[in-house]
Amino acid sequence: MKEKIILIVKGFIMGIANIIPGVSGGTLAMTLGIYEQFISSISHFFEKIKENLSFLLPILLGIGLALVSMSRVIDFSYQNYPLPTTLFFIGLVLGGVPMIYKKIQGKENRKVSNIIIFLITFSLVIFMALAGRIFEGMGDVDLHHLNFLGYILLFIVGMIAAGTMVIPGVSGSLMLMLLGYYYPIIALIKELTAFHDLFSNLLVAGVFGIGVVVGFIGISKLIEFLFQKHEKKFYFGVFGFILASAPAIILSALEEVTFILNPVQVLLAIVFFGLGIFISYMLGEK
Repeated sequence: MKEKIILIVKGFIMGIANIIPGVSGGTLAMTLGIYEQFISSISHFFEKIKENLSFLLPILLGIGLALVSMSRVIDFSYQNYPLPTTLFFIGLVLGGVPMIYKKIQGKENRKVSNIIIFLITFSLVIFMALAGRIFEGMGDVDLHHLNFLGYILLFIVGMIAAGTMVIPGVSGSLMLMLLGYYYPIIALIKELTAFHDLFSNLLVAGVFGIGVVVGFIGISKLIEFLFQKHEKKFYFGVFGFILASAPAIILSALEEVTFILNPVQVLLAIVFFGLGIFISYMLGEK
């Protein structure tokens, strides 16, 4: 029972991460120590259904609870306590760095190819964080008036979002924002929790959800292949993703909020930064 509760908590943290542009659920799955099993369980779901369900259901429950309950909380926190909130998530990311660093220790850490992979993934995350400014002006989609083509695009967007949620360092919510679906999806979740226009919203959510499931399975098989064939290089790429996530979170936050630098905010920021590191480190060890 204790293990299930821990998995629910880890899933909850992953769910919160996927709400916030710039924060990667895949990164936190890695730093929380469940990434490899998470990918394997999705990729080989039908081979050991009972065992995989036992692992995945608590995580998915935690993710679902976060999506339903934390959208308004996160918005409030960012608007009123932007610096503590931002540093809390940076702490969650950095708390898992020692665990990942252990994976790349050894003679191979000086190979030019590994360093190049690290630099590429590091740069990719920074580019993603700046993409909102580079491609600004893209409008949001109206999910209440979708035609047949609109539902097909929604399914494809679900696949893309799932893929970016699974890849460490790449923010699924940021990708949704660039595609113009982020705020409509958040609004859809709020309407569902308020039981407003249920049939229409459930249809939209269902199409998007099926796309997410298909995307999860496809990208999980690809990541598992890379992990099995090129484990060391894979972790160098992940290390680049994770280290770049800290400045990426700040860059993404700057697009949405203005940091308040008064003594209370700074003190809270230090406390929540340490709390984020502690939570990530401790959960990653379990």
